[in-house]
Amino acid sequence: MISIIIPTYNRASFLKEAIQSVLVQDCFVRDESVSFELLVVDDGSTDNTREVVSSFGSKVQYFFQEHKGVSAARNLGLDLVQGDYLAFLDSDDLWKKEKLGTQISYMKAFPNTKVCYTEEIWIRRGVFVNPKKKHKKYSGWIFDKVLPLCLLSLSSAMFRREVFEEIGKFDEEFPACEDYDLGIRLALKYPVYLLTKPLIVKRGGHSDQLSQKYWGMDRFRIKALEKALNLGLTAEQEILVRQELVKKYQILANGFKKRNKQHEARRCLSLIDKYRLSA
Repeated sequence: MISIIIPTYNRASFLKEAIQSVLVQDCFVRDESVSFELLVVDDGSTDNTREVVSSFGSKVQYFFQEHKGVSAARNLGLDLVQGDYLAFLDSDDLWKKEKLGTQISYMKAFPNTKVCYTEEIWIRRGVFVNPKKKHKKYSGWIFDKVLPLCLLSLSSAMFRREVFEEIGKFDEEFPACEDYDLGIRLALKYPVYLLTKPLIVKRGGHSDQLSQKYWGMDRFRIKALEKALNLGLTAEQEILVRQELVKKYQILANGFKKRNKQHEARRCLSLIDKYRLSA
């Protein structure tokens, strides 16, 4: 069984298409041996999300929680699912119809694979855009590659169930960049395999995206990197993390200076010295 979790918050206008992109997956339509469950976890929406989900009848399970954030919504889904394989779909993203089938075939062919992900098509405000060089995806042991920014788009990934039993669930203390934190823990423990065909459509540029809501996303990435220092890193891995902390604290210090927040900028600079001297 494949378990699919869609966390959502006030995105009824996107949600219907996201659900439809799951229900038309080739592996469900053509292969009766592949079963699935689709859970929508509503993180306290005040729009017509419930009605949108109800329109699909018994094909979709609906769960409501008070507004706690996307990590809590995903974790509730993880507590409820029963499948051997897990996949997440952000409610503003879409899957190509061959997405899950391609990943299931790969993971069955390579049974030691714990997680794989795919290339993406990006749309910003209705216009196709090309990812920048820094967004290049990699395959295998990619711990060093996930430190600059989040490469693991959750909508593109498929996991074996035991992954979350082994590395833990989403950290609910992160209001954003929780996927970056998960990606670090994941890449530290497993090779992550890339399927080079673009199998998802990421729709961005709308105002309710977390990257639009919060200034200084590196604040949260720094928190994840500092947390990583306690994960039993090798000496080489610790140096990589400390080097990335120095870079991100410098970026954050510059941002505070531009906003005339000199005290916060000085604090960042002092922490740069701490990590630089300790590296």
